[in-house]
Amino acid sequence: MRAFAARGDADTARHMFDEFPRKNVIFYNVMIRSYVNNNMYYNALVLYASMLGSGIRPDNYTFPCVLKACSGCENLRVGLQIHAAALRVGLDANLFVGNGLIFMYGKCDLLCDARRVLDGTRRKDVVSWNSMLALFARNGRFDDGLEVCIEMELLSFKPDEGTLASLSPAITNTSAANVAFASEMFNKMPNNSLISWNVMIAVYVNNSMLDKALELFSQMETNGIEPDAITLAIVLPTCGDLFALTLGRQIHEYVVRKKLCPNLILENALVDMYAKCGCSWAAREVLDAMKSHDVVSWTSMISVYGMNGQDRDAMALFRKMMDSGLIPDQIAFISILSACSHSGLLEEGCVDEAYKFIKEMPLEPNERVWGPLLGAYRIYSNMSLGLIATDHLFRLVPTQSGYYVLLSNIYAKAGRWEEVTAVSSIMKSKGIKKLPGCSNAELGDRQDEGRWYVPEMDFALHNVEDEDKENHLAVHNEKLAIAFVIINTKPGTATKITKNLRMCGDCHIAVKHISKIAKPYVTMLGPMPRFKLFYYPN
Repeated sequence: MRAFAARGDADTARHMFDEFPRKNVIFYNVMIRSYVNNNMYYNALVLYASMLGSGIRPDNYTFPCVLKACSGCENLRVGLQIHAAALRVGLDANLFVGNGLIFMYGKCDLLCDARRVLDGTRRKDVVSWNSMLALFARNGRFDDGLEVCIEMELLSFKPDEGTLASLSPAITNTSAANVAFASEMFNKMPNNSLISWNVMIAVYVNNSMLDKALELFSQMETNGIEPDAITLAIVLPTCGDLFALTLGRQIHEYVVRKKLCPNLILENALVDMYAKCGCSWAAREVLDAMKSHDVVSWTSMISVYGMNGQDRDAMALFRKMMDSGLIPDQIAFISILSACSHSGLLEEGCVDEAYKFIKEMPLEPNERVWGPLLGAYRIYSNMSLGLIATDHLFRLVPTQSGYYVLLSNIYAKAGRWEEVTAVSSIMKSKGIKKLPGCSNAELGDRQDEGRWYVPEMDFALHNVEDEDKENHLAVHNEKLAIAFVIINTKPGTATKITKNLRMCGDCHIAVKHISKIAKPYVTMLGPMPRFKLFYYPN
């Protein structure tokens, strides 16, 4: 019977149980445990009631099992009865019974009772503390969770991987000081397992401490810890966020060498990493090599093409996704709409159709829908639909200065300077300020910030003469940042330039000409999830 129960065959185990004419507490314990391990909590509690009816007294093995059953089905009434029974026979002070009571009360949302049991238990182990910590974290009581950690340390209980895993939700939602506390606990653990490393790296990532995350990842090899697919899936997006293409490629080589693929989550992370680094061709190679795809796989690649201005590739991939039988979700539709609007595929005759499509969307359109459409309406000077888009955007993100600037540009392009002044007055009355243009040029470990062909005069949206317009365009900060790159690097050097504002059409044209002549390998990242790669091989 024990063998059948151990391998999960509860039905056969129960059949054998029923065949025994005289049963003792051991028989009942084995069968109750079998039910609990198979998530058959109601059956476990019914058998426990039958055991009591037969006059058999539960022992220190029975109570933890039936308490786990009460936790599983959140049956507080029976849980209270079991607690009372444990008190009567003096087993409430038992370590395993106490841990079961803590978890049962916590699952029934009685955290004060769970804490009372913990405080009243004479014998505690690290599981006792971890259970209480996990319950506080699950219920959003992060400060209480951290107090448990401090108390645990004061009583000389060494944290283990379960402690860190339980603590991570609390750390994610609290201050940098608490992240430092988690790091200190991690460093005090005598033998950190792979799970502990993964949790600590994830804590750093979730708190935007990306450099720390990569630093800890690099220490794994030194400590003889081999990363798994979960580790790499956590680290790869961080490589993309920091433009750490070299490390990202090394991780990709490791994945191939260790044969960690096929693994959908890991492969999607590789696509994401290459996308953020501006390597759309490498992202596509990963996508094409994948054995299976989900909507995330296709949508990530469509977004890459859209952000990089490869509109027709985005459309072709969207059709391929449809042909594969996968149903696009809201994010997929937003990605393809964004690709079309950024790149001009949303032709002048189609902007009305795009607006109709948005009105018929089953979900409420958000900023990521209206924003790209506003850009398209500006390109094609569709004043009426542009005003509709800005009206929605002002309600969704009333303090976002970029959309006020876009509306002002629509008016300026149409020569309606009074409305331009009116928009400026509205921004001033609401305390909304247009950020000064700023570009960061990253060269290895250096990062330099600048507030810095034939100019495209249409993009100089000022009511001045052409000569003054040319002077305005000449000092756009991204042009000065690229000039800085050319002076300080060799031709073909990979460089990331980050902008806090949108890139104007004149700068876009200028950078293309610069890339053809000087051949810098430049990725421009804007204020939205959008980049543009400029690269012309020798």
